[in-house]
Amino acid sequence: MPIYEFKCRKCGKTFDVLFRSRDEKVAVACPECKSTRTQRLMSAFAGKIGNTGAGGASCGSCAATSCGPT
Repeated sequence: MPIYEFKCRKCGKTFDVLFRSRDEKVAVACPECKSTRTQRLMSAFAGKIGNTGAGGASCGSCAATSCGPT
């Protein structure tokens, strides 16, 4: 279930909407002013895949010197 970020063109509020499917087409109303003049925004996302530590270098998120199993 995708979550999309919207901005109201009337009042400027930014909010998230959970859709049941990617293909769902519904009019999105602002929760603040109830206007349907909304714009879907490009959302930033971040993730970590695998071990990104390099030979004993710390990633900075903890006190360990490596992110691998001990």
